[in-house]
Amino acid sequence: MRKNTRQPDDLFTPPEDSAKSRRIYSVSQICQRIKSVLENNFNDIWVEGEVSGVSRIPTGTTFFNLKDDSSMLKCVIFASNSDALKFELKDGIKVICCGYVSIYEKRGEHQLYVQQIEPKGLGSLQLAFEQLKQKLEKEGLFSPKHKRPMPYLPSRIGVVTSLSGAAIRDILKVLDRRFNDVNIIIHPAQVQGEGAKEEIARAIKNLNIFNEGLPSGQRVDVMIVARGGGSIEDLWAFNEEVVARAIYNSKIPVISAVGHERDWTIADLVADLRAATPSVAAELVIPEKEDLREKTADLSGALARSFLEISLSFQESIDDLARRLKLSMENAVKLNAGKFDSAGKKLALLNPEALIQRHKKEIADKAQQARIRLEHFLKLKQAEFSGIAAQLFSLSPLNILGRGYSITFKMPEGAIIKDAGLIKAGDTLKTKLHKGEILSKVT
Repeated sequence: MRKNTRQPDDLFTPPEDSAKSRRIYSVSQICQRIKSVLENNFNDIWVEGEVSGVSRIPTGTTFFNLKDDSSMLKCVIFASNSDALKFELKDGIKVICCGYVSIYEKRGEHQLYVQQIEPKGLGSLQLAFEQLKQKLEKEGLFSPKHKRPMPYLPSRIGVVTSLSGAAIRDILKVLDRRFNDVNIIIHPAQVQGEGAKEEIARAIKNLNIFNEGLPSGQRVDVMIVARGGGSIEDLWAFNEEVVARAIYNSKIPVISAVGHERDWTIADLVADLRAATPSVAAELVIPEKEDLREKTADLSGALARSFLEISLSFQESIDDLARRLKLSMENAVKLNAGKFDSAGKKLALLNPEALIQRHKKEIADKAQQARIRLEHFLKLKQAEFSGIAAQLFSLSPLNILGRGYSITFKMPEGAIIKDAGLIKAGDTLKTKLHKGEILSKVT
């Protein structure tokens, strides 16, 4: 608090030689005396009232009035104190101010020099939270249309949190249990106290900068911004505007996991997804291996059923074609046999008996050959279909991977290597297996 000084007690004492003679004081002397009296009697006081007429000058000093139903008191708060306010001082709010009353000598006006302000009713942090929430909501930072979906199986996960807190341990424990092959990039940041908001915002921006220029398979696919539980003061860095805007401007989808389930911060409202705790964030960002196995099994079963349905469809089509072809051939044979019978009868009438017998035998032989060829044709088509069905099954991606095949890419361009002559010593290769990948260097 301001240290008070007193003017000499004899400032208004008449001269000793004549009590009746006049003593004339300067304006400064009067103002100094009033200042002394005010500061001695109205020091370290609390005043309640409604704020009005707020104005702030470039130096950071803020002027305002405190008023009630019948009176008004001029107030001033210097930059060193106003910068520490968590909420915005604006007209209409009711506050309790602590300070001392003094006089501004140049104008001879008394005013309250405020050193501390508390909002009446809501706490200062809660009021600041509500003010920033209303501001950002009006700007659309909480709008659902800006929320991005989470990738189902991210290749890289970014984490912004403190290395010494419980949050990072909880996240790593859950990720290791659910899918320990995932890559994690941790950007440490102070999550509490002075400078925390700047570090958190900077970490979010840095992970976005890290992604620039990287191929899709090496980028951070999702980011977790996390902190363990605590009081509203402990979590306050995540209620700062600079952190909210960093999350909103992030090109990487962000999961906010701050505090416990009951704790809500501005970061939670801006983020693409809010997790009740850091552990829940880790569970949301990546599925369990058992889930992946079930989905893979379902996909394999679906592919197998599709191949079976295609095979049965082909078989039914071929069988139908074979039946139609056989019926057509039999009809043709019967028709020709009828014609030959008719011709034989005509020849019999002409009595060329030997010729007729020879032609009948030839017709019977040709009919027999036609039947044999038809049966042979059907067998060939059935064998051809079986071969096609076997090829279809062998070309199934799951079947190929199951036999141990792999694909090798030249990095970083990701081109598939088909000729060993296209690589040289020093090249980096990525080999994709049925399960996982191998990075290698050509020596």
